[in-house]
Amino acid sequence: MLRLRAFRPSGDKIVKIQVHPTHPWLVTADDSDHVSVWNWEHRQVIYELKAGGVDERRLVGVKLEKLAEGESEPRGKPTEAIRGGSVKQVSFYDDDVRFWQHWRNRSAVVEGPSAISQNSPAFNSPTPSTRGRHFLVICCENKAIFLDLVTMRGRDVPKQELDNKSLLCMEFLSRSAAGDIPLVAFGASDGVIRVLSMITWKLVRRYTGGHKGSISCLMTFMASSGEALLVSGASDGLLIIWSADHIHDSRELVPKLSLKAHDGGVGAVELSRVMGSGPQLITIGADKTLAIWDTISFKELRRIKPVPKLACHSVASWCHPRAPNLDILTCVKDSHIWAIEHPTYSALTRPLCELSSLVPPQVLTTTKKLRVYCMVAHPLQPHLVATGTNIGVILCELDARSLPAVTPLPSPSGSREHSAVYIVERELKLLNFQLSNTANPSLGSTGSISETGRSRVESTEPLVVKQTRKHISTPAPHDSYSILSVSSSGKYVSIVWPDIPSFAVYKASDWSVVDSGTGRLFAWDNCRDRYALLETALAPRMPVILKGGSSKKAKEAQAAAAAAAAAAASAASSATVQVRIILDDGTSHVLTRSIDGRNEPVIGLHGGALLGVAYRTSRRITPLAAAAISTQSMPLSGFGSSSFATTDDLKQAGAEAAPQNFHWETFQSVSGLLSQPEWSAWDQTVEYCAFAYQQYIVISSLRPQYRYLGDVAIPAATGAVWHRRQLFVATPTTIEVVFVDAGIAPIDLETRRRKEEMKAKEAQSRALGAHGELALITVESSEVAINERVSLRPPMLQVVRLASFQHAPSIPPFIALPKQSKIDGEDAVNQKETEERKASEVAVAGGGVSVAVTRFPHEQKRPVGPLVIVGVRDGVLWLIDRYMCAHALALSHPGIRCRCLAAYGDAVSAVKWASRLGREHHDDLAQFMLGMGYATEALHLPGISKRLEFDLAMQSNDLKRALQCLLTMSNSRDVGQENATTDITEILNLTAAKQENLVDAVQGIVKFAKEFMDLIDAADATGQSDVAREALKRLAAAGSVKGALHGQGLVNNLITAGHGREAAFAAAVLGDNALMEKAWQDTGMLAEAVLHAHAHGRPTLRSLVQSWNEMLQKELEHKRTVKTDAAAAFLASLEDPKLTTLGEAPKKSPIEILPPGMASLSAPPLTIKKPGSGPPPLSLNQSQPTKPLLLEAPSTATPTPTVAPGEQQSNSVPTSDTPSSSAAPKDGTEAPSQEIPETPTELTEGSQIPKQTDSSVTPAGTEIPQTLKDVTETSHTLKAGIDTPQTTAEAPVSFPSSTEPAAL
Repeated sequence: MLRLRAFRPSGDKIVKIQVHPTHPWLVTADDSDHVSVWNWEHRQVIYELKAGGVDERRLVGVKLEKLAEGESEPRGKPTEAIRGGSVKQVSFYDDDVRFWQHWRNRSAVVEGPSAISQNSPAFNSPTPSTRGRHFLVICCENKAIFLDLVTMRGRDVPKQELDNKSLLCMEFLSRSAAGDIPLVAFGASDGVIRVLSMITWKLVRRYTGGHKGSISCLMTFMASSGEALLVSGASDGLLIIWSADHIHDSRELVPKLSLKAHDGGVGAVELSRVMGSGPQLITIGADKTLAIWDTISFKELRRIKPVPKLACHSVASWCHPRAPNLDILTCVKDSHIWAIEHPTYSALTRPLCELSSLVPPQVLTTTKKLRVYCMVAHPLQPHLVATGTNIGVILCELDARSLPAVTPLPSPSGSREHSAVYIVERELKLLNFQLSNTANPSLGSTGSISETGRSRVESTEPLVVKQTRKHISTPAPHDSYSILSVSSSGKYVSIVWPDIPSFAVYKASDWSVVDSGTGRLFAWDNCRDRYALLETALAPRMPVILKGGSSKKAKEAQAAAAAAAAAAASAASSATVQVRIILDDGTSHVLTRSIDGRNEPVIGLHGGALLGVAYRTSRRITPLAAAAISTQSMPLSGFGSSSFATTDDLKQAGAEAAPQNFHWETFQSVSGLLSQPEWSAWDQTVEYCAFAYQQYIVISSLRPQYRYLGDVAIPAATGAVWHRRQLFVATPTTIEVVFVDAGIAPIDLETRRRKEEMKAKEAQSRALGAHGELALITVESSEVAINERVSLRPPMLQVVRLASFQHAPSIPPFIALPKQSKIDGEDAVNQKETEERKASEVAVAGGGVSVAVTRFPHEQKRPVGPLVIVGVRDGVLWLIDRYMCAHALALSHPGIRCRCLAAYGDAVSAVKWASRLGREHHDDLAQFMLGMGYATEALHLPGISKRLEFDLAMQSNDLKRALQCLLTMSNSRDVGQENATTDITEILNLTAAKQENLVDAVQGIVKFAKEFMDLIDAADATGQSDVAREALKRLAAAGSVKGALHGQGLVNNLITAGHGREAAFAAAVLGDNALMEKAWQDTGMLAEAVLHAHAHGRPTLRSLVQSWNEMLQKELEHKRTVKTDAAAAFLASLEDPKLTTLGEAPKKSPIEILPPGMASLSAPPLTIKKPGSGPPPLSLNQSQPTKPLLLEAPSTATPTPTVAPGEQQSNSVPTSDTPSSSAAPKDGTEAPSQEIPETPTELTEGSQIPKQTDSSVTPAGTEIPQTLKDVTETSHTLKAGIDTPQTTAEAPVSFPSSTEPAAL
């Protein structure tokens, strides 16, 4: 019945095993006390630890961590160096484990007669306590190890801190009062339970006075009154109930109830959830018995011996729809997993699986028999069962696609109560469910938003559902695995028992039997009350081979099984597919006795718009062929497999199944062999269909013809339901929704054109029949042509996860837990009040509407186990689980609600709901609505960007709005207007601001030239000439500027006229750097040319610098004074420096102004010498080597007085007051001058060169650096002087521009 999912070999016996509820992790411990964590999905070992002895790796790691944190060597022995001893229990602990433990205890109580939901408020998840960390907890005899799997840091708690008693078992407690401090209880060898806090790592309390022997097992559960209880079993055979609801802390707690459970000691305890009753406790003991206890009266309900002469060592509560009568799994030291059927009424124990048949044959040796030592069932996925054996870890899987025996019925219009029919044992029952209005007062609104962006309605807490169960008088004929389905009209319900095989069709109004017979496969038509079935002869049931029989009996049983298999194969080969229809009077009528198909055996039927018949064939069909039209399967039709020995049959059916499609009306084949999907779903309007495979789901469109839309990577899906263009999918771990739209393809346009032609012909034929040939006479009149521009649109698929098992971490996992010195209740209460106050604050947007700041809602909690999707009703997604309980998933988050409304066809309401969504998510929502075909409605979203607004306007044919968006994006709103100038000379003579706007506009129009052309084409196609004219104006204006300048005649004319700035602007519009420099150079604006060449790395930089310096030298040359009188000559002589030697008589060296990082123009080629190799070389014009000149003037220099403009330049420039140049801004723009209080200097009015800083002027006569290193340092000094403000006492000098002279 089970098949192998994963296997990990081991040389030692696996004696302890535990599974994580949400992550694919298994932790095991072998008999040599080695602990390992294994990822069974990826077949990868995550962590290994030697827990029994001293793990040297952990010891070294702890020492390194302490050294890294600056801690000294501890005086005592570290706890990691303590030998752990034998491993008694291994477990995981994190927020997921804590949540699902609390959920399991509470959901089990809900089934009781005095339901806890009637006595207490709704389910509230515990506060996250581990803060994103995942703990591996190992209970050893001498210490407890807490290892964080995220940071790989551990904490060892030796038994000396727990009264120095050996630790034998453990269980995690949650403080039900305020605070929710994580606690762990340890059962010790002295019969005392000690509770440790995982915050302070101190002993909190003790449970004493109960056991007289060593404690072997601990477990928490919830009473019918809502009180948390702790149950313990010990070697003295007692089962003791303690109160775990410790609102008022006390150091010593006494037992509430003590029961004598087993002779020789209690081995394990398990909680079992029973449908329609309160939870039960299951205990196993050394006396080889299994006892079942009631949790309300705590009386023994039943005691059985599952396997004679062998004691059970593991027990698990189990509930799977493929085996509805098996409730408990147990293991003894053999190779089987044993299942106990209906423990309340009978004691039938049968082998569920023979594990030796699942593992590879080469693993089993002839001398080594497989033995099971531990077993655990997955708490959230009941189809997974893990066992620890003497050869390794075996993870088994039952059929995960089997669904609960329930089907929803259509709800009357306007009714808020919904119903579903299900079968339990041999009884048909009706489940009525609806939302509780009192518990969900704000359903349908966003509610208040907390600081974290999570609305109260959008929170992960489940919605409260009011549900009742009613008994249907009509009994069911069989008590076996059943499949329920409903007809398209909802009037008829079919039940199939594939293991019998038998079927029955009931009328939903009075539950009378309409049709029945022997049939294993069943499929409904998607359009009418018509169905197909595979009628087979009644095959004998395969006998159950019990353990412990003689060899003769075993041979007889094997012979009977072989005969039964042969009879079943004969019956399957002779089976025929019949099609029947239910008439209006409620009677069934056979349409055809047999469909003329292939000769291979039929192993599956698929309903829907077409009838699919799956044959067993040797021809291999690839899954890619599933893109052709397939059919809908009922959820898990069984594929003709037996109820138990289904491993080989399912593998063979899945590999060699090949369905063929037939018309329901003509029964003719419409396609070849396809790949067999696991299931398929059809839209009610027969517009979309989905085919599920193991790793993905293929989605296709059917109108106007079949078209493959795409596939979505949702593996292991178990079922789905269409709701217009929404596909809600259930997997074993998640609930997903797929939003689908087929888009617009060329075949759609062709189909629309043909339909219009056919309508016109039909109208003409009707007019011809009514009026004769007079109808052919046409009168010419002015026709108003309305051309609608329809653009193609690709298909769209978007997947959103609605629910999963995992708990989102509250903070990143690398943040450590806060140190709490106090754990008093008052502090916790104050903290809780603060959190509630924060949660009540509302994030308000425009109009006082609370806004969701997240794009999609946080994932809700998926109900446990296999689910049947009912569909969307009352704005929520309804699900029904294995225990026939209805669950509701909220769809009220604006990100989901807007998409659901748009997919349903109500785009106007979707736009209204978008006001509750943050504007930063409007672009994403608009893209979704565009993909769904609602571009016009998406334009009303207030937060969309201009680029997306243009695309939406183009898609919705709102070309005027598209034009306005395009003008805004290109910054060309003022270009091409009638009142603006069109002469290029006048445009170039505008002010600086207008010139910059024109440059941006021309560049913007060039950037969006394709969009302008698309807009013109769309306007021409729809006859909107005004839009096309405005767009052409901008293109013409930009084209005229670019075209007039491209000839260079206008630029040359501007240069000839001396308009350097206008010529350079024209070259900037063209983007021609060479032409821009030529314009500056020919008009004497060499400063701008030098700066532009230096900024862009132009090769003409050196020549431009030389020309600039020559021009500056000419402007600064000495001119003879006109005055000849003696007084003027005497005053002039006083200003000139006195000559002391004849060496100072030659002409002063020319001035060089260089960009930063450029070497001197007059410097000779540099020779690189080693430091200290000789004296520095002297410059050519240096006359006194004993008096070197400095780059900077001494700090005691006399400031130069300010020279007023218009006065003549003095006949010499002192060397100490040499001016310096600074880097001017690019493009020749002016830079603001800085005022130096010590040496004020005024710039001329028309100057283009900003104030210069020091150390960038290199006058002749300065020292040349002796090495390349000195040159580099000098260049850095020059650059630093340019980038930093001037701080020396030297007076800056303002140099004249090229257009207007300036005086120094």
